[in-house]
Amino acid sequence: MDPSLNKTFSTKNEMVKKGQIVEATEKFFAPNAKTIDFDGTITKDKSEMVSKMQGFAGGIAKVNDITLHHTSLSGDVSFAEFTFDFDMKDGSKILWHEILRTVWQNGQIIEEQYFKA
Repeated sequence: MDPSLNKTFSTKNEMVKKGQIVEATEKFFAPNAKTIDFDGTITKDKSEMVSKMQGFAGGIAKVNDITLHHTSLSGDVSFAEFTFDFDMKDGSKILWHEILRTVWQNGQIIEEQYFKA
């Protein structure tokens, strides 16, 4: 296991736990990073993903809880299991139990896929 990747992965997870989702995207995504959402939505690069995360984060009225349950890192692929609990500005509530599958290259994310329970 690459100790520097393990540290990078841990830093990213800590940022997400603090609700720093946009900042983590800006910091860790490679310029050509691709994401695949649980609803089939695909972003083709970092700028699309940053815009998507800014829009999402801007809709959050209150972060009730972000829990990191489990992580795994094998080679250049990591998994993180989170529960996200948000009150949104439109009055809706988001409660997602999600697994993030991340592919890393040279310390940056080149692909991330989201699975929702």
